[in-house]
Formats: sequence, C-alpha cells, structure tokens
Amino acid sequence: MRLFPMLLLLATTAAAHDVTIHRDEYGVPHIYGKTDADVAFGLAYAMAEDNFWQLEEDYIRQLGREPEVYGKERLESAIAFRLYEVEKRARAEYASAPRAMRAVLDGFAAGYNHYLSQHVPVKPRLLKTLEGWQVLAFQDASPGLAGNGVRMEDVRREFPMVGSARPVTAEGEEGDEGSNMWAIRAQKSASGKAMLFLNPHVGFFGGGQRYEAHLESKEGLQVSGFAILGTPYIRSGFTAWHGWCHTNNNADIVDVWMEPEKAEGVESWEEEIATSEGPVRVRFRKSKHGGITGVRDGRVLAKRGAGATPLALMTQRIGMAKARTLDGFKKEMERRAITGSNTMYADRGGNIYYLHGNAIPKRNPKFDWTQPVDGGDAEAEWQGLHGFDELPQFLNPPSGFLQNCNSTPLLAAGEPGSISTYAGYFVPEQDNLRSQRSRQILTGQAKFTFEQWSKAALDTKILLARSEIDALGQLSSYNTYIPELVKALQEWDTVSTLKSVPMTLFMAAYLLRPDRTKQTGFLTPETLQRVKAELERDFGTWRVPYGEWNRMQRVHTSGREEGFRDDKPSTGVPGAPGPVGVIFNFYTTTAPRQKRMYGRMGNTYVAVVEFGKKIRAESQLVFGQSADPASPHYLDQVPLYAEQRFKPAWFYRSDVRKHTKQTVRLRTGE
Repeated sequence: MRLFPMLLLLATTAAAHDVTIHRDEYGVPHIYGKTDADVAFGLAYAMAEDNFWQLEEDYIRQLGREPEVYGKERLESAIAFRLYEVEKRARAEYASAPRAMRAVLDGFAAGYNHYLSQHVPVKPRLLKTLEGWQVLAFQDASPGLAGNGVRMEDVRREFPMVGSARPVTAEGEEGDEGSNMWAIRAQKSASGKAMLFLNPHVGFFGGGQRYEAHLESKEGLQVSGFAILGTPYIRSGFTAWHGWCHTNNNADIVDVWMEPEKAEGVESWEEEIATSEGPVRVRFRKSKHGGITGVRDGRVLAKRGAGATPLALMTQRIGMAKARTLDGFKKEMERRAITGSNTMYADRGGNIYYLHGNAIPKRNPKFDWTQPVDGGDAEAEWQGLHGFDELPQFLNPPSGFLQNCNSTPLLAAGEPGSISTYAGYFVPEQDNLRSQRSRQILTGQAKFTFEQWSKAALDTKILLARSEIDALGQLSSYNTYIPELVKALQEWDTVSTLKSVPMTLFMAAYLLRPDRTKQTGFLTPETLQRVKAELERDFGTWRVPYGEWNRMQRVHTSGREEGFRDDKPSTGVPGAPGPVGVIFNFYTTTAPRQKRMYGRMGNTYVAVVEFGKKIRAESQLVFGQSADPASPHYLDQVPLYAEQRFKPAWFYRSDVRKHTKQTVRLRTGE
C-alpha cells in the first residue's frame, strides 16, 4: 500500500451525497459528511468494501429470504419474518418516519447500491439493490419461533415444513455470547479522568459481526466504535464527551401465552414463500398476544417480544451518540427502546453510570414467565413497561468503579447496593466468575494509569483454576496415574500464557468434562489421564504449550464454506472461555481430523478510553478490518490480539490525517 493518501473520485447519478472516507494504517474507515445521511451512505459503502458477502448474507437472513438462496431447509427464519409481519410494519414505519431519519435509512441503502454500481465484477447472490424500509426492517428484534418455553416439536405442529431443532446451549451452562464492561471515576484513575472498557464477546464468523468505524457529520455526529455489520449507527463507542457500551442480560423480554385454537380474536392468513426449490404455501395465525408459533395439547402458543419499533430503536441509538451530557444521555435512555442489554457510561466530566436493562415489560410476579402462561387469565397480561426510575442503576458509586459481565446488577459497584428487591423475571442473573475476577482487578488497584487499564482489559488470570487444582490435590488417587501433570498444575501461577503447559492441561480437562452444565469438579485423575493420552497421541508429548494448542485462524466469513485446518497458517492465543473466570474471552471448537482448537467467538471489538479535554483511546478488532484475503487488513490485527496489545483509535482530524493511508471521496447526484 502507498505511504501517501490516494484520492479516488467516484460519481454516479444517485441521490445527492458527498462523503469522504479516510482509511488509517489498520484500514479503519473515518467517514466524514455534511449530514447524518451522508455518513450512513459512507458507512454502508465501507462495509461493502470490507465484507460484501457477509453484508448481503445478513440482509438476506434478516429480510426472511434465506430459502431463495439455500432452499427449504432455511424456512424457519422466513416463516418468523412473515409471522411477525416485519415487512408490513417496516414499510409503515418508514413511510411515517421523520424526514431526517428516512434520509439516514435511504442513505445507508444508497451506499450499498453505490458500491455495487462501482464494482461491477461483484455479483450479489440475491439483493441487487437495497431500499430504505429494508434497512429499517434489518433492525427488527422480533422473537424467533422456538424458545421462551416453546419447543421445536410445538413449532412443527404449527409449521410442519420447519426442519429439526438446532443445537442450543445446555441448560445451566453459561452462554457463549456475552460481554465485559467496566468504568472507573476520578478516585480510581491516576490521571483523575474517568475511563471505560468496552468488550463484546460474539461470533467471529456468520451474522452479527462487529465493524469498527469513526463517523462525523455536521449534524452533531462525532463518534467512534463498532457497528453491527448492516446497521447505520455505532452501537457502542465513544465521542469527545462520553462513551458507552453494553452487556446482555437475562431479563425476560419475550413471553408466551397458551390459548384455545378458536379463541376470540385469532386471525389467520396465507402467504407464499419463494425458495430455490419452488414456492411453499404457509398458513399463519396470530392472537391478541402475538404470533402463534406452535401448538401443544390442542392449544396454540402465541409469542410477543417487548422490543420497541425499529424506528424508535434507531432514534434512541443515534441520540445516545449525539448526547453531550449525562442528563442528555439519560434522556435518550428514558425512551426505553433497547431490549436485552445493560448499559455502561463514562464522560469527561468524570461521571460513571450503569443501567440494568431498558425495555422490560411489567408483569404479575405470581406467574412463572419462563413457561407459557394462560392467555385467558386477565392477571397474565402485560402492564406496560417498567418505568425508567424502576430500572436498577448506579451513578458515581463510592467504590469508584462499575462493572458488569452478564451478571447480577447487585454487585455492579462492588458491595451489594441498595437495589435488592426485584421480581425474578426482572433480575435473574447470578454472580459469575467473570464478574468476580473483574471485582478482584478493580478493587485490587488503588488507581489505574491508562497503561494499567489497557493491560487489565486483556487479563488472562484463570479464576477457576486454583480451587480446581486444590481439590485435585486432596484426591489420593492422583499419584497413581499422573503425578507429573498434577505437579505442573500445582506449580502454575494460574495465568494463561502462550508458553504455559499447565494452561493446556487445565483447559483440555475443562473441555472434556462429561457434564457440560457443570463448571466445577472436572479436574480429576481420570480426566487428566485422558488428557495426557490425547495430547501424546496428537503431539507426541503432553507438554504442549497453550499457544500451540489454542489457535486463531481466519476462514471464510460465513464460517461454513471451509473448515479449520492444522496445515494452514494460524496463531496462538492466550484467551479462554468466560466460564473459567477469565477476562480475555476466546471460545474454541474442534475440527474433524485436526488436533488443535480454533477460535469461533469471544473478544471481537475491544476498546479502552480515557475521558478528558482530549480523549485517549485504543482498540482492537479480531483478525482485521477486511474479510478479503488479498487485503493487507485481513490479518494485520492478529499480532495485537495474540500479544495482548492495542492499536491507537485515532479520533481527532489532525491524528486521522497523519495516519491516513487511503482516501476515497464519494459524490453522487451532482
């Protein structure tokens, strides 16, 4: 790549947009435009440049059109799209949206379309153009068919054409997708400035990938962070004034009602779903409680989610980015359009703030809302949303810190707070090991420098290890089988490194535990004997460094079209799954006939930010900015990831200019 900016002028006759995209040394797009719509145009264009295949794939899925590409085996998502009438609602919302918001939706769609007009060799599989209403429909958070007490056998009674159930996380095992987030105020900061740590753990491949970008418009948008591929806004990030991030929570936001098939108000209709194997005619039904997703014992199961309209969600998210004060940010959060997420906030005024949940339906707590409730019982009706003031929240706690790792809010500020009496459906989370390790880190240091904050964000201490190793030492039988392995574990400092052999032993035993719902009691002589045999079979010795066994390898963006291979380049990683109590999260999978473990999800976009008159920020994105193997940004962030380092997240124009390696100017409609 040239060492000076390359200016490309691209023109078309589409609606008027004038956007400049500066790509920095890591390929991160810094997108500047006059209007928010211009910036949305540039964001879509940049996403398409970096990963068009996945961008189109995600829209195909979200628009319920997978069967047109993959056949009848993908009918489930198409049926859900039509059952919840996503297109009908999105078109109506789009038509009534304020002009400025409609312009953002149209701008993003136009950016996708402009990319295709300028890259004729790129052949979309299905979506040759996007429309504004489709960008809105992409944000829809309607529930799926199964789940929330609805079983796949219930679904197949209503929709016989739906295939077999997909694998799900075993009950009781901590789910894969999650996040860590921390904030500290002045009393915990060596510089006297608030600091924030943003850390989503999601899939490296397939839908929902994180995309780093920096957006600026003359309409008040000045934000850096990550967008979810396909969305026209930054989901978590920072501005010159503040920053925010999210973790998932388990608050109940979707419920199911069981009612007679011929209950009053049940409506039905039919639609034809196009597939690559020919059309399929499907009957749909809904009641006053929502779309009917299944049948059980002669009664129908109707499901409803608490999600606000996609337009309200977009309005809130863009408003969060444009806020200039804590009061302004809280005013946006009072819209209560976000579901399933907690929010952490810090600003240059030194404030830190935590909010647990956002849109949560108010219910009668006498019912078990994890199972279908009686649709004929008047007491089993939702009573609106919980008020904003009813949500668990902390502002500038005496501890000086806030943290959440998909865990109980009661310990967000360290010691149990004043929030303690909530219905089970409201705050079902427990205190997990990631949260416990977070509190150890945050209480264990009086004040953090920015460098210490950055190091802590990628910490690899394994909290679960010491108790498991101590329990193993109490078993007299270990000396009969594997004394050398036990000795290696007992001498280990329980920190994961690329060179650590005990870490390999510990994680191999964890992954071999017979009961996947249990996180403890797996380190036994019998398990270690099996670990020893398997490592010696695959590597010729049990003394295998963790970095030799635990690897990251970039395959096709779908994660489906090619598998992980030991004979292809890969890199060792010191991270581990969250349930073992580690901050640097890295979940792996086995591959047929391969001996190594390969990363499939975990740390994706990670950032640390210090807020002052001038912000300081660093970040990393798993693998690199581009999904094109020919791009210099396909794997250029792998060394950062593997070596637990960050890159600068350049934010100010003067810094962006110094580090720009390519500039693209997009002008349309002139």
